Amino acid sequence: MTTVAVAPNALGSALAIVGDEWNLLIAQQALLGVRRYSDFQAALGIGPSVLAQRLAGLVDVGVLERADDGYRLTSCGKDVWSVLLTIWAWEQEWVQGEALPTMRHLSCGRVFVPELAGTCCGALVERGDVLVEWGPSGVMERSIPRGGLRRRAGSERVSGSGLFPETMTLVGSRWSAAVLGAAFLGARRFSEFEAALGAPPTVVTERLRSFVGLGVLDETYVLTAKGRALFPTIAMVVRWGERWFPSPEGPALVGTHQACGAPFLPTLHCSACEQTLHRRDIAVEAAS
Repeated sequence: MTTVAVAPNALGSALAIVGDEWNLLIAQQALLGVRRYSDFQAALGIGPSVLAQRLAGLVDVGVLERADDGYRLTSCGKDVWSVLLTIWAWEQEWVQGEALPTMRHLSCGRVFVPELAGTCCGALVERGDVLVEWGPSGVMERSIPRGGLRRRAGSERVSGSGLFPETMTLVGSRWSAAVLGAAFLGARRFSEFEAALGAPPTVVTERLRSFVGLGVLDETYVLTAKGRALFPTIAMVVRWGERWFPSPEGPALVGTHQACGAPFLPTLHCSACEQTLHRRDIAVEAAS
């Protein structure tokens, strides 16, 4: 019997792109102004064949476009800034020993961390403030990125800003991303994760053990404070995916801001001045 491939929804499409560490690092360098192949290679220390593959792939999905001076971010690619900001903020707070960039809000001149808010009423939100449910295109099979996402080898280091070691452990493979998604959708028991993922028990066991080891889940598979703090990153990945890779049936996930009862659409605020953040008003300063 022939198996018919199921088209990914917005979440699956987004995770297939931002769940690859090289893709994120290339987007980060492009946001800082890198254009040429040789400059990407010098900045990232990436192998020629891997770089060529990633650049071609990012062009194919519409994140980059070819230009006379190399590669430029499309509007879709520029919009990745919000995902990068939330990743940096999470790793600054929860991951020790990494030299991560400082973020400065040019509108107020102060160093800040991005804070998640809803466009509905402007209030800051945490995971428990938003009811998240599957939308019309929202099934796990379509939300898991296809194929095997690959992380950089552990011995490889990238100089300058833009290191995502633990984030990629959590979203840098298809089953890891699925475990994280299932946890945020309410899975608590091993059997619930197994049913949600449809993965072999050994795979579920290994991923859950890894997440417990990282302190994202506790021993009973409930999200810890560190795990719940990933909610802004997940929210911005979903927002980015729904904006640029929407499914014709509708969204993969639907959120409701429980305080005001309105649909939850995420945005980021400056922790220093409480104003809405915009890409052009942010300076990313490399760690010294």
